[in-house]
Amino acid sequence: MPDMKLFAGNATPELAQRVANRLYTSLGDAAVGRFSDGEVSVQINENVRGGDVFIIQSTCAPTNDNLMELVVMVDALRRASAGRITAVIPYFGYARQDRRVRSARVPITAKVVADFLSSVGVDRVLTVDLHAEQIQGFFDVPVDNVFGSPILLEDMLQKDLENPIVVSPDIGGVVRARAIAKLLNDTDMAIIDKRRPRANVSQVMHIIGDVAGRDCILVDDMIDTGGTLCKAAEALKERGAKRVFAYATHPIFSGNAIENIKNSMIDEFVVCDTIPLSDEIKALNKVRTLTLSGMLAEAIRRISNEESISAMFEH
Repeated sequence: MPDMKLFAGNATPELAQRVANRLYTSLGDAAVGRFSDGEVSVQINENVRGGDVFIIQSTCAPTNDNLMELVVMVDALRRASAGRITAVIPYFGYARQDRRVRSARVPITAKVVADFLSSVGVDRVLTVDLHAEQIQGFFDVPVDNVFGSPILLEDMLQKDLENPIVVSPDIGGVVRARAIAKLLNDTDMAIIDKRRPRANVSQVMHIIGDVAGRDCILVDDMIDTGGTLCKAAEALKERGAKRVFAYATHPIFSGNAIENIKNSMIDEFVVCDTIPLSDEIKALNKVRTLTLSGMLAEAIRRISNEESISAMFEH
């Protein structure tokens, strides 16, 4: 069996180190930096010939820089004769444009990035909670899309929740919310029906379900500016919700997210470490982070040993 080797770019160094620790190994020796003009510079400083190589790198902000680091690392490892290269992308950027809505003159950026990664020699992709699962079909190589929900669910089960109800912040998240509700002692579910006039702006229209006097658990795949969840929490509190907790895998926290969090009626935001948090976000006592390092380490181990990934999520 080829030697397993882990490498990391500059996007998620702390998560990469946690994964390496879980696998009782060390991160590979690679110099990933910049030339004086800002171009990505990569040099692999150890032998990887024939190795089973995993590169841990989210394509979060600065998205373009982190994406270029990933593809240049792949090219460097391919030219160094790595046996197999798996791109471990905890947060897959450019995923929100996955189709042309009403034939608008827009790109399908998820497909562009998939083609880019395939063209430089990625053999396999491991990612977490893709914004749309059909993005897996954009790749010409195998894609393992694992889920942060078991980690989030474990935290929910440890909370002292009073008469909880799981809330989907939109119609598109119903499947996710229903799955969480079923595993959370088969609790009730509510849905927020909203209209979004433009990107990052949402208007709450109607809440389907009774939330009065209950602890509400909002679940989503990502938090961007936080505007959607904050408006949802406001509507829930107006309808008598006792407490509101927001759970999401990817903490993008862009734009006016800090202001939204500070002023929100959400009692706590619980997120995963697929994207590093800024110091300003870390300073907010409303935000708590859970690590996916154990799950990612197990997925990497299974891929390296040719074992089933789906078996990790069978209940």
